[in-house]
Amino acid sequence: MIRSELIQKLSDENPHLYQRDVERIVNSIFEEVIDALAAGDRVELRGFGAFSVKKRDARIGRNPRTGESVSVEEKHVPFFKAGKLLRDRLNGHES
Repeated sequence: MIRSELIQKLSDENPHLYQRDVERIVNSIFEEVIDALAAGDRVELRGFGAFSVKKRDARIGRNPRTGESVSVEEKHVPFFKAGKLLRDRLNGHES
């Protein structure tokens, strides 16, 4: 499912809301999650999971085509850990 499909589904399930309002709500939620992660905070959605940022240290990598050693800079990457409810639903255990 992509963002536009999510917005359409939520609009269909909530006919009392305009689609543009649903789009603003969805975009606001994503922006808040992004802003929190950019600030180094953790975002936890109970039952769904938790988003956090992990630091990857600088390292020496290898170019797969040439085999040449390449310096890879330190970077921060988003990380998601699924919550128990989500894991259970994915594995067929209804809670």
